Amino acid sequence: MSPGGPGREQPLRLSVLPEFRLVISFLQRWNFIERARFERQLWEAFERGDDLEALVEECRAAVAAGDAGRAFQLEVWTFTLARIRRIERMMRDQQRPPG
Repeated sequence: MSPGGPGREQPLRLSVLPEFRLVISFLQRWNFIERARFERQLWEAFERGDDLEALVEECRAAVAAGDAGRAFQLEVWTFTLARIRRIERMMRDQQRPPG
C-alpha cells in the first residue's frame, strides 16, 4: 500500500534519478564557469580603468530592452561591482593614517 492511500501512486522524484543528477551537476558546473567568465570580464574592465557603472547600466538597458540572454551577466556584474567597490573602500581605509 502506498503512503497516499489505496490506489494512489507516489509522485516521480526526479532528484533520485541518476540522469537527473548528472544534468543538475553539469548545469551547476556550467553556471560556475559562466559566472567566473563574467566576473573576470568586469575585473579586467576595472584593471583597464573602464567606467564599471556605465558597463553595468549598458547591460541593464540591454536586459530591459528584452535581451534575456544577458540577465545572468547583469546578475553577476551587479554582485561583482558591489564586491569591487567594497574592496576599494577597504583598501582606502587601510591606507589612511590612524588618528
